[in-house]
Amino acid sequence: MSSSQCLENPPSLSSTSGAGSVQEIGGLKTYVTGPPHSNRAILLVSDVFGYEAPNLRYFFLFDHVSVRKLADKLAAADQFLVVVPDFFYGDPLDLSNPDREGWLKVHNKEKGFEDAKQVIAALKSKGVSAIGAAEVKVHIAILGAEIDKAAPPEQVKHFGEILSAKSEFDSFVKIFPGVAHGWTVRYNDEDHSAVKSAEEAHLDLLNWFTKYVK
Repeated sequence: MSSSQCLENPPSLSSTSGAGSVQEIGGLKTYVTGPPHSNRAILLVSDVFGYEAPNLRYFFLFDHVSVRKLADKLAAADQFLVVVPDFFYGDPLDLSNPDREGWLKVHNKEKGFEDAKQVIAALKSKGVSAIGAAEVKVHIAILGAEIDKAAPPEQVKHFGEILSAKSEFDSFVKIFPGVAHGWTVRYNDEDHSAVKSAEEAHLDLLNWFTKYVK
């Protein structure tokens, strides 16, 4: 995911309290929600806007209706411990910062990979035996947007063709019409069509993890 694509649809970073709590896991501040003694965990990785983006992790009330955001929604199934680490150490991308390339150098993928290994090791030390994430060597699902310059539908379909050739692994590829890059966690809560698309994607994600993280 490129930062330029993320910037086209930034989240509203309001102050909201979630159903879970912030703990330290693997040396990182981490939003943790779900049954604490579950042996199955889901590791959610934020985009450049960080782990505090409301649509990523929180539960809140909107017009007196409960709206669960992604992390709390996955945890609500009462079977997964869901963790959202702060891989940016309190320094998510600031849109007013002109030195975005410098920010990317500091928060590079190699550092994120090493940090993720520490988080996974910490989860295993707590008794977690299965962790859901994405690798080419495991069953993989790709939920794509119809309007996405970083991963256009044609490219997503091509990924699906490649994955379907790996008979030893299951794959699921779905393109959502009328939505743009970041639609699952960066959407307008008052746009019912956008909310419906996001919730459909969240359900697909939950069903996938339920099927394969055992």
